[in-house]
Amino acid sequence: MLPVLGALILQAAYGAVDLLVVGRFGSTAGLSAVSTGSQLLNLVTFVVTQLAMGVTVLIARYIGEKKPEQIGAVLGGAAVVFAILSAAIFVLLVGFARPISALMQAPAEALTLTTSYVRICGAGIFFIVAYNLMSAIFRGLGDSRSPLLFVLVACLVNVAGDLLLVAGLKMDAAGAAIATVAAQAVSVVLAVFILLKKQLPFTIKKSDFCFNVQCRKFLEVGLPLALQEFLTQLSFLALCAFVNRLGLAASSGYGVASKIVNFAMLIPSALMQSMASFVAQNVGAGDSKRAKKAMFTGIGIGLVFGCAVFALIMLKGDLLAGVFSTDAEVVANGFAYLKGFAPETIATAILFSMVGYFNGNNKTVWVMIQGLVQTLLVRLPLAYVMSIQPNASLTKIGLAAPISTLVGVALNIGFYSWLNRAEQHKQTIPE
Repeated sequence: MLPVLGALILQAAYGAVDLLVVGRFGSTAGLSAVSTGSQLLNLVTFVVTQLAMGVTVLIARYIGEKKPEQIGAVLGGAAVVFAILSAAIFVLLVGFARPISALMQAPAEALTLTTSYVRICGAGIFFIVAYNLMSAIFRGLGDSRSPLLFVLVACLVNVAGDLLLVAGLKMDAAGAAIATVAAQAVSVVLAVFILLKKQLPFTIKKSDFCFNVQCRKFLEVGLPLALQEFLTQLSFLALCAFVNRLGLAASSGYGVASKIVNFAMLIPSALMQSMASFVAQNVGAGDSKRAKKAMFTGIGIGLVFGCAVFALIMLKGDLLAGVFSTDAEVVANGFAYLKGFAPETIATAILFSMVGYFNGNNKTVWVMIQGLVQTLLVRLPLAYVMSIQPNASLTKIGLAAPISTLVGVALNIGFYSWLNRAEQHKQTIPE
């Protein structure tokens, strides 16, 4: 988990650096553009990450089952599938950047900058997708340290790019987008180099690069997760649009809060990603008791850190928001959203460890169902209702997240109990 956490911290850091540098050296419109555009980029990144989870789980399962000869076909098939996906996203983001920005209710003053940010990131989507696929492969092999190195290098390149293009050349949001793409490109080159030099427990042949039976297997695991993540991130885009209607200061404040939220979710996210690989290897080796113990250990670790982060946000949220902007109104709006969101840090500690356990157990269809219930039946309707009130409050809009997560926790506890009863019943039936 710890190298995964380190990689996520650095990944969140270089996303935050974009906002920080634009907030300090760019314009308020540029800050809004990076805020809105990065929400869209998050959608793409998180969906790709969840789809790649199928690759991670399948590789880990084959290692646990001592079938490494199957892994070459997994990698070859994944390369083909993700290349086609990258091409489709490229056409969508580059060709339709302005309509997408308008659809997200980008404030009029920030529409042109938002369009530039989306188009530039879309042009570099091949690197963004490739980085996430490479990280998934290394995690499946049980190597969570290499992705940490990739993202460390990317973070350094991004910081240098932001300082040069935004602070130095005054390119505002466009400069931040170029720095992000350049950072991902460098990390992909490094990842390929390390993979080629690594002592691998399998071989990969030219004939593996095709649509093969392994494609179906990792898509069966990854597609439900990707669909659920797509709709979840879509709900965050809708939430961004709801907030954007409240004006430029609210839009920028929400963007600042979102970056702080990304950091608050790091430990639960690291637990979920490492849990899936760990559980898959143990299930493949026939040790289900160890897999269950991992889930409860993860929940305990998550709760300790979740309570600490909750206290930090409630007591010092305004200081955290002030790191990203010197505009008092933007800081006030950011803190207002954080106060509503804060209980999410505790609820997610339970939810994400359970989701990681179910992912590793190949119960991804259930993970998709519970995620859709949270998103479509709870989070979105609540956020919309809060946003259309006469005196709409970012604090009340923020509350939609923890309420929906608590619903998810209740659903997952019920499903876990049902699985245990089914397992016990199966053991009592004589052969």
